Amino acid sequence: MAVLDNAVYVDGHRRAEPPTLEATYELLRDHADSERAMGWIGLYRPDPGEVRSVAAEFAFHELAVEDTISAHQRAKLERYGDVLFTVLRPARYVEAEERVEFGELHVFTGADFVVTVRHAESPDLAKVRRRLESRPDLLRLGPEAVLYAILDQVVDEYLPVVEGLENDIDEIEDQVFAGDPSVSRRIYELFREVIEFQRATRPLLRMLTDLAAGFEKYGVDDDLRRYLRDVHDHAIPVVERADGFRVLLQNILTVNATLVGQRQNEETQQLTATSLQQNEEVKRISSWAAILFAPTLVGTVYGMNFEVMPELGWSLGYPMAIGLMLLMGLGLYAAFKRRGWL
Repeated sequence: MAVLDNAVYVDGHRRAEPPTLEATYELLRDHADSERAMGWIGLYRPDPGEVRSVAAEFAFHELAVEDTISAHQRAKLERYGDVLFTVLRPARYVEAEERVEFGELHVFTGADFVVTVRHAESPDLAKVRRRLESRPDLLRLGPEAVLYAILDQVVDEYLPVVEGLENDIDEIEDQVFAGDPSVSRRIYELFREVIEFQRATRPLLRMLTDLAAGFEKYGVDDDLRRYLRDVHDHAIPVVERADGFRVLLQNILTVNATLVGQRQNEETQQLTATSLQQNEEVKRISSWAAILFAPTLVGTVYGMNFEVMPELGWSLGYPMAIGLMLLMGLGLYAAFKRRGWL
């Protein structure tokens, strides 16, 4: 169901829960003269018809309506006449999968209404409602108070994300120095998440600054001003840590590339040493094969037993053959030894 919660508040208290959007519109018209009446409509992944219905009733600008229907917007704050259009990128850390899941929330605030359009599971707007309904003094401040509470909830939900990313980076550092070959892929995946987290958080500071700049113009209550400044103070360390994560991951990438290069050089050196050792062995084997081949050649020639061989009838033929074998072997040995093959 697209309409998750639909209520009319009077003087900070929940007075009605209309069954349809049309009934909400009618009630707000009935309370048009009351400064303490406010409608809060919460939509979850609505279809274009529902968005256009709300837009027609509260006079949303067509560009804001288009952004809400198409979604996939960056965090921003825009004012169209009396309607303030806020886009937030909430995030939550999925512990089981060790990844960050990003959402999208559009908030329309006017003089007597708040319309929230949520395109993901986070943030927990039911928690925001319960908090505000337990604080009538805050809720009676109107739509600005609701926007403050939503901003505060989004920033609070960033903190577990920061802790999860920090833990992932610690694990990656251990993997890098342990030489885990799969760590490069994880670094790049986490790097993309950190960049996306920066895109979600960095615009918040400018948005909160712009809200503060309009305090006087739109007569924002002093207490609410303090609350919004508190949100700004909480957002600053989140943005700074996100920026720090990006720098840290860039350094880890550099270190990992250096370590991978060192390991490759060591492997190349080992292969080269092994190859040189094998070459030395081949030289030795070849040398001894040549040394043994020489006397074998002589013995083979004189072992053919042909009837007509000059040395067969010579009394010194046998000693000559043995001497020739020894002489050739020693000569080859001396030659290979001089070349360093033996």
